[in-house]
Amino acid sequence: MLSRPLFIGSEIYRTSSYGRTHPLRVPRVSTVMDLSRALGWLPDAVYVNSPRAKPAALTVWHTPEYVAALQAAETAQAVSAEVRARHHLGTLSNPVFPEIFRRPATAAGGSILAGELLADGGIVYNPAGGTHHGMPDRANGFCYLNDPVLAMLSLRHHGVRRIAYVDIDAHHSDGVEHGIAGDADVLMISVHEENLWPKTGTLTEDAGGSALNLPVPRGFNDDEMALVRDDLILPAVQAFQPDAIVLQCGADAVTEDPLPHLDLSNNAHWAVVRALMGMAPRYLVLGGGGYNPWSVGRLWTGVWAALNGIEVPERLPAAGEEVLRGLEFKGNRMGRNPPEHWFTTLRDQPRGGEIRQEIRERVQFLRRRRRLQR
Repeated sequence: MLSRPLFIGSEIYRTSSYGRTHPLRVPRVSTVMDLSRALGWLPDAVYVNSPRAKPAALTVWHTPEYVAALQAAETAQAVSAEVRARHHLGTLSNPVFPEIFRRPATAAGGSILAGELLADGGIVYNPAGGTHHGMPDRANGFCYLNDPVLAMLSLRHHGVRRIAYVDIDAHHSDGVEHGIAGDADVLMISVHEENLWPKTGTLTEDAGGSALNLPVPRGFNDDEMALVRDDLILPAVQAFQPDAIVLQCGADAVTEDPLPHLDLSNNAHWAVVRALMGMAPRYLVLGGGGYNPWSVGRLWTGVWAALNGIEVPERLPAAGEEVLRGLEFKGNRMGRNPPEHWFTTLRDQPRGGEIRQEIRERVQFLRRRRRLQR
């Protein structure tokens, strides 16, 4: 069993971008690495350099034709109309960029490795993971590969049977649902904004009995997430008795994210991270969405603190502040005049509020379906 949490990272994320106008133009994983090191939280002993997954490792779920198309797109830096139509490569959402194969294959390689590292138990963090929209034969929603599915298959390969997959990204985990549908030994719980792309994951969709989908309305706040955590996520996971938990901790549900319309603070994410610790002998935490470099960097660094039982300081030391002051968010109004606390703190102010009746009713509907006892 791992004696302490491990952090999987890579330098490929520092220099790689989806393009000047794409939401994933912003630095994310490199910011978490730099900020964690500036705070003294990421010694070499716990840092694991992510391998790049080989095509054979990817084709346990993705089609060989699709993996070959990804590699060819990187070599040619272009795709044909036929490849674009079949595999959704070279689109506005899934553009061709210099590392179109190497970057997602590195994120997937980290998640596959995590399955091996967790064979005997422990905690692993791969913030580059969480690409939950990827489909077997096509890119989807900025996700070229589906590393959460590959991670769960890796866990299975290393002897794990029952897996709870919890997803608190603002977007529904449609690719993961496709991958686990009908598997009685996987429980997927997805909390996501209703009517947001990909507009799947309605309350009644259950993936053949394998999923609990909770669409939430705009403005979803910390107190509402606490209700969902305590009345749905934790009881469902506990009743399922998993051998491993995989948490997709997308950072796009916070107020400052430019794409969704939810109103969480990063405290809500950290509380879910802490609450799931110890509920299974194996715990893999992944990143996911998040398109504001300051909110993503601060949130995901706080996730690493939570996994290590580290208290987040009220004010960052000078080295940490320097990392955050070095970020840019070009082309977005929030980047023109960022508030001072984005530079000096990790923790947001809590964003509580009224717990709406529709959320209570949806939680109760899902509790009844899983026959969860009070």
